[in-house]
Order: sequence, then structure tokens, then C-alpha cells
Amino acid sequence: MEVSLSIDDATCIRCGRCVRVCPSVIFTQAAPKRPIGVQHPNTCIVCGHCVAACPTGSVRHGDFPEEKVHPVDRGGLPSPEQMLALCRSRRSNRAFTSSPVPERALGMIVEAAHRAPTASNLQQVAFTLVTDPDTLRRITAFTVETFASVVRKLENPLLKPLLKVFVGGAYRYLPNFHRLIGEYGEGRDLILRGATAVLLIHTPDGSRFGCQDSNLAYQNASLMAESLGVSQFYTGFVCSAAGQAGHGLEKLLGIDGKIHAGMAMGMPAFRFPNYVDRREVELRRL
Repeated sequence: MEVSLSIDDATCIRCGRCVRVCPSVIFTQAAPKRPIGVQHPNTCIVCGHCVAACPTGSVRHGDFPEEKVHPVDRGGLPSPEQMLALCRSRRSNRAFTSSPVPERALGMIVEAAHRAPTASNLQQVAFTLVTDPDTLRRITAFTVETFASVVRKLENPLLKPLLKVFVGGAYRYLPNFHRLIGEYGEGRDLILRGATAVLLIHTPDGSRFGCQDSNLAYQNASLMAESLGVSQFYTGFVCSAAGQAGHGLEKLLGIDGKIHAGMAMGMPAFRFPNYVDRREVELRRL
């Protein structure tokens, strides 16, 4: 990758921050307060750490011109106590109203997801936001039909002895599959639960850390939704069906790649007034 990268010696104070934060070891400094050098700039992963860390704007990076660099207002950030309170209060709320999620809120949720870190700063994570009611119903139908196909295979008397050996753990989910299918047949959607929006998070096929990157994005989106008062839950059933059916859901939605995570959203019928403690944390210190 051709990268334009240099140091403005006239303004550089030789603090060495860029040297310390660069994951590709592009910046050099022989000793404290000595000039900063640049080596192998084409190994840059364009993460922007150097530009973000420089207190004098002396790192000149072609991918981060002045209009893409913004000061951080630390005073405007949530306190540790506020951040922990947000994490404690976040719940998977499936009680939605029929009101749509405001466009501004959807935009902030997508931006928060997009801001999540990615392996090697590849930034291959992409998003599909579904708000069309017909398409939402198609996602539910696809998920239920996929589970129905799985049930038929698991209960096939010819396949069952073999499947018990290789995928025996799948049989514990049979009651859930039957319940989802039965409720759907009676007009009740236990997949999306009346969500008015679904955010699907995907990466190109072959992305080595696509699953990890996508779920980091989900976590950002989830906390942003909570802060906005938007109810949400992880679309585990949809993601499971997508994995079972190859690229069936991706083809249905015109997604080029693989879905790894998703979030169903809606405006809350009510908000939880309490939070409850989780089991004691399992922590090992070495």
C-alpha cells in the first residue's frame, strides 16, 4: 500500500508518542528527544494511532488530512461510574411498541458499531439495516424454515443414529425449535418479536477475524442503543439459521459476504426499572 507519511520537524517536539503507539513500528527514535524517523511506511495499516497521539499535529499522514482529525473533549466523556451503570442497565428487551426507531438514533447506532476496532485495522465490517416490514417478515420466515429443515434431519430415523454421534448436542435444542415453529404457525413471531429494525453485521467471505470484528461492532451498537433508550437484543436465532443455511440469508438480502452478528431493535413498551446482579465473576489472576 502506498502511504504518504512524514514528520514535520519544525513543529515536532520529539515526545516519542508516535514511536510508542505504532503497531507496525514505522517510527524510530534513537534516544529520548532525538529526531523522529520514518521507516517502511508501506507497512502502515492506516490505523491513525500516530496522528491521534501527536499533540502538535506533526505527523503528516496522507490518509488523515486536517479535516479528518478531531480533538477529544475528555470532559464530555462518561465517567467510569456512568459507563458501568450503562453496562449494568443494558438488557435484551424484547417488549417493543409499533413505533419506528428514529432515523437519528439508527444513524448513531450504526456509527458506534462502525467505530469498533478491527483486526489489523482492515475495517472489513459492513452493515445492512432492515426497516422494511416485508423484509423483516422474510427474515423471520427464513429462520423458521431453516429450523424446520434442521428438525426434519434430526428426527429422520435413518440419520438419527449417525447424527447422535456427530452432533448429539443439537438435540437439546429440539424443544426450542418445535416451540418457535409452532408459535410461528399460529402467527406469533418469536424470532424478531415485533422489532421494527434489524441491523445485520457482516464481512467478506474469507475474512479471518470476521466473527470477532462483527461482534465487537455489535457490542458498541448495543451500548449506544441502550444510551438512546432503544430496546434491542442479539439476533441469535437469525445468525444460527444463517450459519446453517450456507449463504441463503445473505442471498435473500443481497449481502455479499457472511453475516456474523445482528441486532433487533424497537422502541420499548417499557424500560426496566432495576438491574440484577449476575453470578460471581470467575477471575483468575496469574
